[in-house]
Amino acid sequence: MAILNFPSKGQRLDQFSDIQAFLEARGIWHDKWEAAAALPREASQDEILGAYEHVLGPFMAKGGYKTADVINVHEHTPDLLGVRKKFLAEHTHSEDEIRFFVHGEGLFWFHLNEEVFSVLCQAGDLLSVPAGVKHWFDLGPKPFVKSIRVFIDKAGWVPQYTDSGIDLAFNPTY
Repeated sequence: MAILNFPSKGQRLDQFSDIQAFLEARGIWHDKWEAAAALPREASQDEILGAYEHVLGPFMAKGGYKTADVINVHEHTPDLLGVRKKFLAEHTHSEDEIRFFVHGEGLFWFHLNEEVFSVLCQAGDLLSVPAGVKHWFDLGPKPFVKSIRVFIDKAGWVPQYTDSGIDLAFNPTY
């Protein structure tokens, strides 16, 4: 279940319909999918994609998406600090970034105009970050997340860092 946080206001939303309406008003699509596949902690990309092919295939075909990969981060991930640092910097993508969380959790931060908020995504959350939207991703103090990223083209995965520094005001030090 997702949780929407407004750190500057000290407020949060935890009802799916409220979160969905808030995000939709800002062009961010959020939905819930079943994330029930039993996967080992260090499951391979092929195992994870295969476990969700039954929902992923039709979704990708309908949306014209051509490629998917898996973010599978845990305490034994090589260069964990480097991976974490890459995600923590505010960036955009040239196309929509769609993530389906299949296990664990992660915190998506958004910077829209002057508004900064975060969405804690957990297993079953499906989130689409529109092209050009400033965002970053926090793996949390005990990194453990398996999520499928969906794009039209691999070039869409390439982050364009903003170097705004706003992320530094919200990123915790672990």
